[in-house]
Amino acid sequence: MSEFVPVNIFPTGIPLKKDACVVLVRTAWNEKIVGELQKGSVRILEKNNVRFHVLTVPGAFEIPFAIKKHYEQSVEKPDAYIALGCVLRGDTPHFDYVCKAVTDGILQLNLLLPVPSIFGVLTVDTETQALERIGGKHGHKGEESAETALAMISLFQSGV
Repeated sequence: MSEFVPVNIFPTGIPLKKDACVVLVRTAWNEKIVGELQKGSVRILEKNNVRFHVLTVPGAFEIPFAIKKHYEQSVEKPDAYIALGCVLRGDTPHFDYVCKAVTDGILQLNLLLPVPSIFGVLTVDTETQALERIGGKHGHKGEESAETALAMISLFQSGV
């Protein structure tokens, strides 16, 4: 059996409708990490001339609720949401509960809403692992989240 090698099939420059809009829903917790995730997402969105708005919530647990309420209350519906956060493992089971809740919440939004909600929440054991995912040896998850959002917008605007 051959080893799976990921290939970036959605390079920047994805053809999008002219008025594409993405909402970044980010946490206030772990600003050092989440701020870098946001910067990476914004770099990709700006490079592709995509309008965006940023909505800040207290923590990762609140992300799914904020996305759902934003979609329900917004007059101009966005084409995608990107959830950005960083949950660091601590000494209690709180980490497991928050990670499961935000993961399940984003899944439910993808089944409920007619626009994609992209999972850009880091769930890591240490700050070092988080740093490796914002431009370190594991790439930049903020950029990857924005690329994923653009790929999903492009895929479904073509009528697939």
